[in-house]
Amino acid sequence: MKFQRTERFKRMYKRLNSGQQNAIKKSLYLMSKNINHPSLRIKRVQGTKDIWEASATMFLRLTFQRENDLIVLRNCGEHDKTLKKP
Repeated sequence: MKFQRTERFKRMYKRLNSGQQNAIKKSLYLMSKNINHPSLRIKRVQGTKDIWEASATMFLRLTFQRENDLIVLRNCGEHDKTLKKP
């Protein structure tokens, strides 16, 4: 599975502290091995057709779209802020 990072994802990732960045990295590793890993708690973002969210921690989310064998990473950060602009 390949990842493509949007400019927004890159910008928001840089704003995270090192512990949060490590949690995102761990989630991306799990996604690369098994997109349906239970700890990711993947679900569709409410009100969207093709945007998904994954949990890095109880308070940290990342959003993405799936395009065949490519995952487009859209946003990451605190739960509420990230899901307002997935």
